Amino acid sequence: MAKENLEEQDSKGNWKKWLSYHTMVRQLPFFLFLTVLAVLYIYNGHYADKTIRNINKTAKEVKELQYEYKIVKSEMMFRSKQSELMKAVGPLGLKELKESPIVLSDK
Repeated sequence: MAKENLEEQDSKGNWKKWLSYHTMVRQLPFFLFLTVLAVLYIYNGHYADKTIRNINKTAKEVKELQYEYKIVKSEMMFRSKQSELMKAVGPLGLKELKESPIVLSDK
């Protein structure tokens, strides 16, 4: 019973030993290490969020550029049809050939 009473007193007084100036100074490097780890953890989270936002922004721009490419390509295909070419060059005085072209050769 006396042993138990001494252990209780040691455990009650033990917290004072942990909060003493000497113990705190000795534990300071460990607390600084934990602080640096916490700061790095927070920085990594913010960096990951920023990277994800940039990836999403770039993906959206790529999608918009794909739509623009498809629109321009369809317009080019439409304007390169023979009937559309005739409409475009008509005001310039150009006409479609009715007969096959003549091949010139040097003899």
